[in-house]
Amino acid sequence: MGNMDILRTKCGEKSFNKLKTIDNEYLNDFINKFVNLLKPDSVFVCDDSEADIDYIREKALRDGEESKLAVQGHTIHFDGINDQARDKKRTKFLVPKGVEFGKGLNVIGKEEGLEDINNIMSGIMKGRELLVIFFTLGPADSPFTIPAVQLTDSSYVAHSETILYRPGYGEFKRKSGDKSFFKFVHSEGVLESSVSKNVDGRRIYIDTEEDIVYSMNTQYGGNTIGLKKLAMRLGICLLPG
Repeated sequence: MGNMDILRTKCGEKSFNKLKTIDNEYLNDFINKFVNLLKPDSVFVCDDSEADIDYIREKALRDGEESKLAVQGHTIHFDGINDQARDKKRTKFLVPKGVEFGKGLNVIGKEEGLEDINNIMSGIMKGRELLVIFFTLGPADSPFTIPAVQLTDSSYVAHSETILYRPGYGEFKRKSGDKSFFKFVHSEGVLESSVSKNVDGRRIYIDTEEDIVYSMNTQYGGNTIGLKKLAMRLGICLLPG
């Protein structure tokens, strides 16, 4: 079975057709690469429809990451007691050989960082569903728009993003074939009482060459929600034009 065949199988016909509609080989290669690394049981692609947003919201309740409140349609999530802030110590820029990022930044060699990512993230989503969601920084159909895609196994993270940020599935379709987009790869890791258990294994690694932020073993929004702090760390490195 070829790589894209594996992606098709994991997605199922409906979600795979949503990717086909976007028609972006760079996007497909990116998702396919991490499906093979993370090894989720299934993949759900959100097209920003009301039905898809409802699916994510209900999944957050089924997974136990959120609970219903008395007000209809309102839910609540509690972060883990040891996962309630950005992890500055383990938030690092991946620095290629021969590149200097300047003083004051927390950095790690790119090769070392990628090895750490691969070791921690290999098979981390076994038994789970990978959620693929699209957003935009800036208004749609604008020269200032930056499309972004989030991969996550946290229904809480996905639900939060659908509330906080502009939907981007339509923008990816409009810019079909464009390889310039931000990428966020997140796994909350093993859960205990519906919160991330292995917080000592938290990593937030920023790859400004590839416009990717990796985040693992955490649910806290500042570490996980792509268009929050993470996009800012990629955005400051964009060159004009």
